[in-house]
Amino acid sequence: MGAMTATNARRVLLAAPRGYCAGVDRAVIAVEKALEQYGAPIYVRHEIVHNKYVVQTLEKKGAIFVEATAEVPEGSIVMFSAHGVAPIVHDEAAERKLATIDATCPLVTKVHKEAIRYANEDFDILLIGHEGHEEVIGTTGEAPEHITLVDGPDDVEKVEVRDPSRVVWLSQTTLSVDETMETVDKLKTKFPLLVSPPSDDICYATQNRQIAVKQMGAEADLVIVVGSQNSSNSKRLVEVALGAGARAAHLVDYASEIDEAWLEGGVSTVGVTSGASVPEVLVEEVLEWLTQRGFEDVEIVKAAEESITFSLPKELRRDLRAEATSLVED
Repeated sequence: MGAMTATNARRVLLAAPRGYCAGVDRAVIAVEKALEQYGAPIYVRHEIVHNKYVVQTLEKKGAIFVEATAEVPEGSIVMFSAHGVAPIVHDEAAERKLATIDATCPLVTKVHKEAIRYANEDFDILLIGHEGHEEVIGTTGEAPEHITLVDGPDDVEKVEVRDPSRVVWLSQTTLSVDETMETVDKLKTKFPLLVSPPSDDICYATQNRQIAVKQMGAEADLVIVVGSQNSSNSKRLVEVALGAGARAAHLVDYASEIDEAWLEGGVSTVGVTSGASVPEVLVEEVLEWLTQRGFEDVEIVKAAEESITFSLPKELRRDLRAEATSLVED
């Protein structure tokens, strides 16, 4: 990143990286490929990713989003979202004779496998995450008798375990890195023998986007985060911006949601970033909105290079329509 010097000129600090991570890119392409190969409709259990624009775009192409497996007609194709599902959901799909495509992010799958491993070793698992989030529900479903949810530092006091010498922590992949480590520190104070996962559970993209926001936050009068209200990683970016020193930070789905009043009070530097499930077209609309109001100077705040890609779900290499038909006939 180049030196950021104080100036009265209106400027934009544009975070890099931002937007789609490898897991989201894989999931969205998976829905598009399924529609292309098998035709509409393709049912998707829960939103494929937490972004209003992405969901609406895929609906127009023939995807049908449902909240429960029971809503999917027998003999259909259903895709599981990037957030992952519990084993019981796979069982439900089998009972309804559905052909399935698992678009779970590989980094979420990694946490599922860790939960299974530690449960098999009879550890108590302290899962740091937000209650009710699809990813947390899916991970908990892998080992419900072994997992206790810890929803932030304030939850630590009430945590109880069977054996303090056999305790491990895991985490939702889209959390604030700083708040998660604050929770871990409190847990380690309470349980000195607490085991950490073999590698960091918070995904690389979540961390990189937070680092970029930290770098811009101290100099930004205002930070605009493009993302949906139900996107955990997007909401964390707002919190990180404020924690880094930004005077104000707001989450918007579209440029049209930006309030002109946010630019009042001598705002000269606006930081812009987007959550990991946000397509770049929405960021471009925000930049255009700012350009029309005199914020023409755009400076990139670069935190990391990202080159990770994930292969598409293996189910896309099969004839799932034929499989779904045979399941019903059997």
